[in-house]
Amino acid sequence: MDLRITEIFLSIQGESSHAGRPCAFVRLTGCPMRCVWCDSEYTFTGGEHISFEDIFAKLDAFGCNLVEVTGGEPLAQKNAFPFISQLCERGYETLIETGGFVSTEDVDEGAKIILDVKCPASGEAERNHWPNLERLRADKDEVKFVIADMADWEFAKEIITKYDLTERTKCVLISPMHGIQNLAEIAETVSTSGLKLRLNLQLHKYIWGADVHGV
Repeated sequence: MDLRITEIFLSIQGESSHAGRPCAFVRLTGCPMRCVWCDSEYTFTGGEHISFEDIFAKLDAFGCNLVEVTGGEPLAQKNAFPFISQLCERGYETLIETGGFVSTEDVDEGAKIILDVKCPASGEAERNHWPNLERLRADKDEVKFVIADMADWEFAKEIITKYDLTERTKCVLISPMHGIQNLAEIAETVSTSGLKLRLNLQLHKYIWGADVHGV
């Protein structure tokens, strides 16, 4: 079996509650969504078909137990599901960064899901697969909202409340777009919201710059 891969690399986890940890990334090619603010458009096309065996050879050589499967949209490739299962079976701590358009129902229970709920400014909010929110687990899964403006914040707050996400997940991430002008306003809004949230900045962009391939 194989996967269509854009890149495999070792870096620092830039987002989520795992930010700052050394992490190996397996970035799959292709995405069915076209978010306005997407920072990984280079994954939409191209890529190389790489066998599971060769992917694991690269991961084993890194010597890093934390692995994130990302994209693009990794779950858009059907072979991603058995690959994730094999990661878990091999003892890797496995993170799945998914845009929420594809169902997570068949993701191995050993993996940790970081679910990106699309807000209105993304242009893709109507394509969220809402049953994914009901499958989130409080002991391991996280949910992320990329915020471009205060209308996105109001949308996120509504969804957080509707689906009881502060109790249903390990962590609710509020992720302002990198370089946003009203970052301080969003930070203050998060701090005064009364909700159990985490402000989630893209650490890798502050280290390597805005044009770095995102993690």
